[in-house]
Amino acid sequence: MTNQITQVTLKNGMKVMLKEIHTAPIISSWIWYRVGSRDEPTGKTGVSHWTEHMQFKGTKKFPANVLDKAISREGGRWNASTSRDSTRYFETMPADKIDLALRLEADRMKNSIFDEKEVSSERTVIISEREGLENEPTFRLSEAVQQTAFHVHPYHHEIIGDMADLRTITRDDLYEHYRTYYVPNNSILTIAGDFQTKAMLKRIKELFEPVPMGKMPPRLNRPEPEPKGEVRLTVEGPGETTFIQVAYRFPNAAHPDYFPLQVLDSLLGGASGLSYKTSRLYRALVDKEFAVDVSSWPEATIDPFLYRIIITNHPKRKTEKTLAALDAEIQKLQDKRVSKDEITRAVKQARAVFAYGSENITNQAFWMGYAEMFSSYHWFTSHLSNLAKVTPQDVQRVAQKYFQPANRVIGIYTPNSRRSK
Repeated sequence: MTNQITQVTLKNGMKVMLKEIHTAPIISSWIWYRVGSRDEPTGKTGVSHWTEHMQFKGTKKFPANVLDKAISREGGRWNASTSRDSTRYFETMPADKIDLALRLEADRMKNSIFDEKEVSSERTVIISEREGLENEPTFRLSEAVQQTAFHVHPYHHEIIGDMADLRTITRDDLYEHYRTYYVPNNSILTIAGDFQTKAMLKRIKELFEPVPMGKMPPRLNRPEPEPKGEVRLTVEGPGETTFIQVAYRFPNAAHPDYFPLQVLDSLLGGASGLSYKTSRLYRALVDKEFAVDVSSWPEATIDPFLYRIIITNHPKRKTEKTLAALDAEIQKLQDKRVSKDEITRAVKQARAVFAYGSENITNQAFWMGYAEMFSSYHWFTSHLSNLAKVTPQDVQRVAQKYFQPANRVIGIYTPNSRRSK
């Protein structure tokens, strides 16, 4: 997989990253805005996600009822998503049809309408989405853990936002957010696929350079203070199943310890689900009937976030016994250095997951922008070599440093039906 790319900054401050891949007549175009739930003050939580929804409601040139039909008629697919740190939109099209996607994104960078009726309609949709999530025990538990882990930093709230804010955010709030953050100097355009760089860059300049540069958007600077010790909480609700979430505070993706911790995650949870039945947590908890299921994952974020372990507790086990079994497994990693062979296997698994997730054209365009949101494209190109450098000493060191009780929040979801029996 070649990693050669062309990087250019337009006159209006917009960064462009281009990667020619001539394996198929396809082009994938992503536009990234440096805005996510991390940029939302109390009272405006969920505004980034809602603004993303409004970008599909059309402009004068591309009315809402034309957009979807136009993309699908040309054999393309498109979507968008909002994360803690960014909002991104993509179109993957037959190579000779990509101009439609570029014209669309250049237009809706500055000309989205935000019609009052559409805002009202979308409020109902997003509130309904939020209500649906609240019916999920794992969402309720995860939100409670996150709110407890972050009292100051805006990672405190979920991406969808708090219900109180979803009921009160106005059309003007949304439009102001759009005008503040959707400016070329706060965006990155990443394109991969079957094109000639010189011609593509010429077309991009024609479409995007007329969009005027904006003021650099404000950034919330509210670092989370060091935790004062372990916190445990209980969430009660409907259902028959008890869930446990253990969340350790975790460094950001640009931190040197991120890679040893990824290998540690591969040992514990099985590299994002790959071969998870041979992972340490599966053998210690599921095979020994402390849990019905267990999973773990880190997130790559701009600021320190969380490493989460989710356990579906076995109905015949007390949660304290399950937690003791988890702690014993973590203690082993802290006390005894993992063998070089096990590290090699874990790195191989992590490499396989990473390589599989970055091979197709859409994903290659994705990774260019994704890595830029919290670090740089070098983070992506050096990812596999950084994993390969991880040693048994590194794994033991990060296990001892980060996996301490004082550095975690433990949440337990207890079904009401259990309490009444």
